[in-house]
Amino acid sequence: MTTQSHPVDHELVAAAAEVARTRCRGDNHTMAAAARADDGRIITAVNAYHFTGGPCAEMVVIGAAAAQGAYQLDTIVAVGDRDRGVVPPCGRCRQVLLEYFPAIKVVVGQGDRVRAVPVTDLLPESYVWADHQVEGD
Repeated sequence: MTTQSHPVDHELVAAAAEVARTRCRGDNHTMAAAARADDGRIITAVNAYHFTGGPCAEMVVIGAAAAQGAYQLDTIVAVGDRDRGVVPPCGRCRQVLLEYFPAIKVVVGQGDRVRAVPVTDLLPESYVWADHQVEGD
């Protein structure tokens, strides 16, 4: 697999890092996410950890974006609390991002290796639910 890198949206990474630093408190909120809408807005959110699974920050930011009328996201990043830096999305988030926004770029990597890659590079040979649905008669 060849990973295609795109320019990193450093403003987006900084927005997520600021939310992680200022809004993540205790065990309930440990990750922040920021997404760039196609109109240029930055939407931020935090996870809602719970022993039942709770939504990841990436899932919360998708809902927050929709609540603000932003239905197309261009780039997304998650940043951990306690200065953990950029954290790649879990498998469930990768699948949802692929389904909702097949062209979205995801910021991954640490330090000077941070890069933005297409979600398809994070989930090669992926299952796309819509591709396997039976068409109505």
